[in-house]
Order: sequence, then structure tokens, then C-alpha cells
Amino acid sequence: MSLAQRNALLVRRVGLGMGTKRGRRRASCILHQSASNTNKLQIASPSHPSRCYTNITHPLLAPPSDPSPDDILASFANLDHRRASRAGFPEAVFGQGKTPAQIHSILDSMANNVNEIVAAASESGEAVSPVSTAIIATRIDRELYDAIVDIGPLDHGAMEYHDTARIVSVRANALADDGDATPDAVGDENSIQQSVIVACAGTTDLPVAEEAALTLSLSGVPVTRIYDCGVAGLHRIISALPKLRHPGVGCVIVCAGMDGALPSVVGGLVDVPVVAVPTSVGYGMSLGGMSALLTMLNSCSPGVGVVNVDNGFGGAVWAMKCLNSRKR
Repeated sequence: MSLAQRNALLVRRVGLGMGTKRGRRRASCILHQSASNTNKLQIASPSHPSRCYTNITHPLLAPPSDPSPDDILASFANLDHRRASRAGFPEAVFGQGKTPAQIHSILDSMANNVNEIVAAASESGEAVSPVSTAIIATRIDRELYDAIVDIGPLDHGAMEYHDTARIVSVRANALADDGDATPDAVGDENSIQQSVIVACAGTTDLPVAEEAALTLSLSGVPVTRIYDCGVAGLHRIISALPKLRHPGVGCVIVCAGMDGALPSVVGGLVDVPVVAVPTSVGYGMSLGGMSALLTMLNSCSPGVGVVNVDNGFGGAVWAMKCLNSRKR
């Protein structure tokens, strides 16, 4: 509401409260804004110049205050700060389509939430799962990251950019430089943590594979990478069998474009869940990853699940859920 609109509304309300018929003639009132106080008015009637109501104060006249950071954030986001404890994986920021200011504000709020979690754990002596301290923004290209940095540092944490994965991670101020909080506040929920293998068929699949691998490692899950092991050189994936069949492995993520055949091969070699991630890599009729997606959906190897094209983050979340189900 503009100042003129607020004043007009006030004239109407004050006029109704003057207690006389003349006072209720709102159309004949002249409104003067006091130059010394923007929250006070002078109201006078042209028919009775001697009757002047001065220094009338009303909250409608108060100039609008600057919105707080929380008000700004609430205008475009409703963050789910408890998702990690409820669903087993952290909320992530999908950067594509968001403005630098929006991403900056969201990440700072997430860092503040982690600080509060760690502080509360320190007081109670409870451990904090690493997944609860993970702050991740995906699909952030270098230009977008530079624009975020230009806004200024976060108040509650420090950002780091991972170029290949196109991920921004944030370390909350309550965490030490090595990524861990004080020993009494943070620790693993289990003494033995299963790992996830992230494999990709070719070097061009690395951005998707690294999105999955970093999402896992930032959430406290050990990751082993096996890259450039596509079916065009089948000996490469065969030579990686000792890693794939290690007893500490709880899930395998396989990223592949082109014909998308690698997940089927891996699915026939291991006894743990395989998450297939099609990538938009390929010539002509690869159709932006559709051919790889259809191949994976039609895999003849049982136990292969498929996520959307280029969805490394989704593959990582699926793998985390597989690991979480084994803890029960």
C-alpha cells in the first residue's frame, strides 16, 4: 500500500471517529503530512478552519520497515530442515532456475539450521549423523556460482564449489575445518558403515557420476569410484570385480549413456542393489538419454532400478535408502 493510499484510509477512519456529522464528511477533509514525523497527520475541515486535528498518530502511517532475511526467504521458499531425520537423506537445493540471491538465502538458512542442530547436540551429549549436516546445491554452473559469491559470504557457513559435479556444498560454522564438529557432538550412528560404488561407462558421464558420488560423500557415506569402464572394453569392468564384490559394498550406482548397457552387465555380477542412471550422452538417436533409459528399463538383469536421465542426485538418494534399510 502506497503512502497516499494509507493516508486516504486513515482519513476515512479518523473522520468516522470525530463524533460529529461534519467530522464524518470525509470528502471535505484536507490531509497534511507532518514533515517532522511521517507517522503523524494534520486533518482540517475547510468549512471550519479553526477546527484542526493535529499530531494524529496511526500505525497505518508508519513507513514500511525493511523485510528481514527470514521474511525474504519465506517469500519464495519453505525449507524442510528435518528431512534428513525423517527421510534418511538431506534436502538439496536444485539450483537450475533459481536466482543467485535465492540460492544464497536458502544456503545460509540451511547452514544456520545445522549450527542449531550441532549446538543442541552439544548440550544434550547426543551424536549428530553426518547426513544431518550435509548442505548441497545441485546444478550450479560456474557462472551461477560466481554470481552467488558476488553477493557476499554466508553468515552461517562457508561455500565450496565442485566443478565437475556442478555442486555447491556448505560447511556450517559449527563444524571444524575438517568437516567434523566437536567429538562430543557428532559421530557415526554405526561403527561399520557400508560403502557405495559409483561406476560410469565413459569420461563424458563424469558430471552425473560425480553428482552422485559427492552427494553420498557429503552425507557421510564412503564412496569408491570406478570410472571409464564401459562395455566397449568389457575387460575393464571385469577387472573391477574385486571392488564390486567387496563385502563392505552395500549398493552400486552405474551411470551410462549411449546404449546404456553397463548396468545390466553389473547387475549380473553383484548381489547388491544396482541403481542405473541414464545420461544424456550419445549420438543422434540417443535422444538425449532416452535410448539409455529404455535399455535400462528393459534390463534382463534382475535387481536393477532406474532413475531419471542425468539424475545423479536421485541415484545417490536411492543408494542411501538401500543402506538405511539394512540398518534395521
